[in-house]
Amino acid sequence: MENKVKKALEDIRPSLQNDGGDIEFISLNGTDVVVRLVGACAGCPMSQMTLKSGVERYLRNFVDPNLTVINGTDL
Repeated sequence: MENKVKKALEDIRPSLQNDGGDIEFISLNGTDVVVRLVGACAGCPMSQMTLKSGVERYLRNFVDPNLTVINGTDL
């Protein structure tokens, strides 16, 4: 499943890069996907919404409906 998650993150990466940011895969622990937003996305006040409404929704649709995205900078 980790490879599917990484592939899905690669699919959405250009959208984040268009806004001056990026996303880094940190780990997969069960159904928890730990990522880190970097660049402009790291300091954006909308970053949590991006993770939940954007990244998590995409991963749930294309990888596994039980996945939860966790912001690695919050750990």
